[in-house]
Amino acid sequence: MGIIVVVGLFMLLLLGFLALSHFKPLIIKYDGSGGGSSGLLIPDGSLGWPVIGETLGFLEPHPSTSLGSFLQNHCSKYGKVFKSHLFLAPTVVSCDQELNCFILQNEGALFECSYPKPIHGILGKLSMLVAVGDTHRRLRSAALSLVSVTKSKPQFLNDIERAALEVLGSWRNEDRVLFCEDARKFTFNVIVKQVLGLTPDEPRTRAILHDFVTFMRGLVSIPLYIPGTPYARAVQARQRISSSVRSIMEERRQAGRGGWNATSSDFLEILLGMDTLSDDEKLSFILDSLLGGYETTSLLMSMVVYFLGQSSAAFEQAKLEHQRIRSRKKEDECLSWDDYKKMEFTQKVMNEALRCGNIVKFVHRKALKDVRFKGFYIPRGWKVLPVLSAANLDPTLHANPLQFHPWRWESHDQTSKKFTPFGGGSRCCPGFELAKLEVAFFLHHLLLNFRWKIEDEEEQPIAYPYVEFKTGLALRVESCSNMS
Repeated sequence: MGIIVVVGLFMLLLLGFLALSHFKPLIIKYDGSGGGSSGLLIPDGSLGWPVIGETLGFLEPHPSTSLGSFLQNHCSKYGKVFKSHLFLAPTVVSCDQELNCFILQNEGALFECSYPKPIHGILGKLSMLVAVGDTHRRLRSAALSLVSVTKSKPQFLNDIERAALEVLGSWRNEDRVLFCEDARKFTFNVIVKQVLGLTPDEPRTRAILHDFVTFMRGLVSIPLYIPGTPYARAVQARQRISSSVRSIMEERRQAGRGGWNATSSDFLEILLGMDTLSDDEKLSFILDSLLGGYETTSLLMSMVVYFLGQSSAAFEQAKLEHQRIRSRKKEDECLSWDDYKKMEFTQKVMNEALRCGNIVKFVHRKALKDVRFKGFYIPRGWKVLPVLSAANLDPTLHANPLQFHPWRWESHDQTSKKFTPFGGGSRCCPGFELAKLEVAFFLHHLLLNFRWKIEDEEEQPIAYPYVEFKTGLALRVESCSNMS
């Protein structure tokens, strides 16, 4: 009986401690100067339920072309910057474009990347997404070097075009396709060839793809490491992928390959010659490259196809641009870097699809110091969530923000700090140009050879907060010429 009483008292104390920790931010109204002499206030807001706070409401699914009811209601009630309790931490949420830019530009000085611990568990502590300080700087420097070497290399460009033609060639006798599935197939075939030098028909490629699908499902699941859960299966899948990549690395070394030169055939070959990265960092870099090249690029492709399917004017102008490019080339001549640079309207279409579709809704940061900004302050140690989609859908920054209108990008004003789809500052995605290059080349052959209509008129991209199409973006397709 005494043990039960002790356990009961312990549970009450634990619950009391958790409640006190949760509601402490309500008590601390002023900044850390003791009596709040500066007069700067923590943003107004609500902390929600004990422990879980308002996390469930914040993550409630909604069309990615909108802010969602949680942010709309909170911005209406508290303003564009408000406090909450999200992901088990007191949090300042920013839907203010100026503050978002300030946060992104002060990475490492005032703010630091701070993703939830379960993300670290599944991506690995050396992932570029979660790494900070010197580790992140080394990985990012390697990424920028690899992108610079790769992006205009004829072999890489030819691989993209070949993979696009393979996927589109499979549509010849089809009148219905699940575009998201084929987009992922295309981007995976491109990235696994560029990163590891593997072709789609190799057994190792199929095994890595199978594990990668498991990995992706677990990445956005409830983070419970219990045998059989999507999260646990994802961690195990990452271990298998890591083992495969380590095996390939060792094969390359035994073959005496690896070294930095402009003609190297894939990322791994170049990475093996880099003395600035450890083997574990090289492995993590490979996994990050596969992740970014597979999921984010395929989602951008799906967004472009979704919005073009709803705008006949944009479709026709984009098609005309690609017809002009093709008319200046010999039959069966491959696309080049110069061709990509001529795809000016296509760039506008991609920018507008990114703005309207909001592939990345928000990023995780933490305040390293007490931060003062625009009449309020953010306490040291608090989580900070810059909502990137807020600026994209702000009518004071973009006229008629809910309208897909690629022509708005003809204004130089539009490409300022108002638009940060790939992040900003030192954590801006280093591979964004490769992603847009892949989408542009695929779109070239898609526009020249097919017309399409979205099968379900109710189909739309949904933020969970990751973005996906419920039906996989089922399209009715019609061939309008012979595949070249």
